[in-house]
Amino acid sequence: MPELDPARRAVVTGLGAIMPIGNDFPTYWANLQAGVTGTRTIRSFDASTHEVRIAAEVLDFDPTTVMDPKMARRMSRFIHFAMAAGKEAITDSGIDFEAMTPEQRDRVGVVVNTGGGGIEQIIDGTHVHDRKGPRFVSPFAVPALSGSMGACMLSMEYGLTGPVMTQVAACATSVIAFHDALRLIRDGECDVVLAGGSEAPIWPMGVAALSNMTALSRRNDDPRTASRPFDGTRDGFVLGEGGGVVVVESLQHAQERGATPLAEILGGALTADAFHISAPEPTGRGQTRAMTNALRNSGVAPDEIDYIVAHGTATPLNDVTETRAIKAAYGAHARRVAISSPKSMIGHLVGAAGIASVLAGVGAIRDGVIPPTANLHTPDPECDLDYVPVAARRARVETVAVNGFGFGGQNAVAIFRRIAD
Repeated sequence: MPELDPARRAVVTGLGAIMPIGNDFPTYWANLQAGVTGTRTIRSFDASTHEVRIAAEVLDFDPTTVMDPKMARRMSRFIHFAMAAGKEAITDSGIDFEAMTPEQRDRVGVVVNTGGGGIEQIIDGTHVHDRKGPRFVSPFAVPALSGSMGACMLSMEYGLTGPVMTQVAACATSVIAFHDALRLIRDGECDVVLAGGSEAPIWPMGVAALSNMTALSRRNDDPRTASRPFDGTRDGFVLGEGGGVVVVESLQHAQERGATPLAEILGGALTADAFHISAPEPTGRGQTRAMTNALRNSGVAPDEIDYIVAHGTATPLNDVTETRAIKAAYGAHARRVAISSPKSMIGHLVGAAGIASVLAGVGAIRDGVIPPTANLHTPDPECDLDYVPVAARRARVETVAVNGFGFGGQNAVAIFRRIAD
């Protein structure tokens, strides 16, 4: 691929996270490397009558530390996460939006995606409506449930008047945020983009529905080892919550303000299975095409990938399908490349799953550590690749591929690379 103009190369300069194993990026990253798991008995509601009583929740988080208390009460939990992660990423990047002119802020975009948005507003608002009547329903319920409001609140907080976008693509959605960030910078529309995802799906109906679908692990008595991607004893995913935001800039913009890029977004690809509302197409053809197209669009050969951050949900079908797809896309290199799944520690964050993986990939590039797949003790014979079981691995990581595959057959892959020393 020919060398791009620095104004059209997209680099990562700041990281923010709020996850079940850490309420900021440094804590999340340290615990991810250490194999710490965040699955526990559900605390946010009484799950004693549910068949599944475990989830990976964000604990000890006060949204009033990142939002005006009155506004925090009016907004949904996924918005709280977006604000917390966004503010951390901005601080981490050292970017100063207040010092920018209005014209400069016109060139700052926000792409924060979600799978479900503020679904609790529908549930809580319906309860209020039925118990007390329509006059008592919050006038803020509709804005608070809107999936775009996480991005909008960050835009309003900092006066960012460039494009504000939210894509909804189930579990692939926050990988897609990086496709949009790259496009906005390559097209010359933005100099800076806040990109990521946020999700707060741990509510009674959602847990019950996914349990009845038999998608969730039922290891209620052993929650910390419940999420077992690629393990022969896996029995489903653990539902999680959280959010993450990354500051993406043109390389030129980062250089002009003296920022240190952590990684470059090289490219990616999107495909569809067109097969089933929840199951992957068994041959993995759609996932394979997403990987091979991402490599081609990024100008990267399969053997240049040092680490694949797998979707790795710990469901029987998904892990086998992803393994098949990696083999088909990477050929002989599939046997050599390191692969791991953050979901083994944080559960499945749905619309924030992709950003959790991107943060793991950028951390691996920055620090030369590949986080493990926790709880992988009895590998499934059909999942016979190097899934970095149990313990983190030191390695120089130059180039990372991030996989995100969602309900409805939505497949997204993004590729990141170290900026030359």
